[in-house]
Amino acid sequence: MNGLLVRVGVDSTDGCWNAPTRLASGQFAYVTITDTKPLRDGMARYYDEFVPVAKRFGEQLPPPLLGQPTHLDPDFEQLTYGDQGQRGKRITSLLTAGDLLAFFAALRPVDGPARPLVYALIGLYVVQEIVAAKSVPQSRWGENAHTRRVPGDSDIVVRAKPGVSGRLRRCVSIGELRDRVYRVRNDLLDAWGGLDIKDGYIQRSVRLPAFLDAAKFYRWFLAQKRELFAGNNPT
Repeated sequence: MNGLLVRVGVDSTDGCWNAPTRLASGQFAYVTITDTKPLRDGMARYYDEFVPVAKRFGEQLPPPLLGQPTHLDPDFEQLTYGDQGQRGKRITSLLTAGDLLAFFAALRPVDGPARPLVYALIGLYVVQEIVAAKSVPQSRWGENAHTRRVPGDSDIVVRAKPGVSGRLRRCVSIGELRDRVYRVRNDLLDAWGGLDIKDGYIQRSVRLPAFLDAAKFYRWFLAQKRELFAGNNPT
């Protein structure tokens, strides 16, 4: 078994905002990055979809995002994830059916005193298949952000296995500030069997980190039974 750790979600570098979470409960809002590429007619998804979930946290989306297209990926309702370029190549070269994509985001706590961002797992896919986005028929274009727009040659779409994949009910904190950057906590690096990235660095990386022992990580993940699975989107 192989697996990759994938950072997703709006943040200070894309959207200039971090989605909220509650430390006491682990509840979180899933809000995606901006989409600036040309979209197929009628296929756009908009930030306005996230207004209700932001309100549940007593939050408002930044006004510049309202009415703007969002890159809804992963699409937890459709159980898809798309990527491109070197990231897409890494996915297709390393993963196949039965392997893992673990999604994490940088979230902003709304309860308790001011503190660093919460780097947390928000979803997990067990791969069913990986296809070239250009091969997806028109009847399925609406299933992923990379087919809602006109895909390039390197765009891929991952489809996940139902029942064992999806958005988490509660996020699972995995990060800490260490040596002035965010990294996976040392106790989790031990519990997971490690990552192929120096000292668990997850703050920002073009290269998707791989689990050194994906089966061990998956056993740890399944032990977090209370966190599985919400299965709805985008809230």
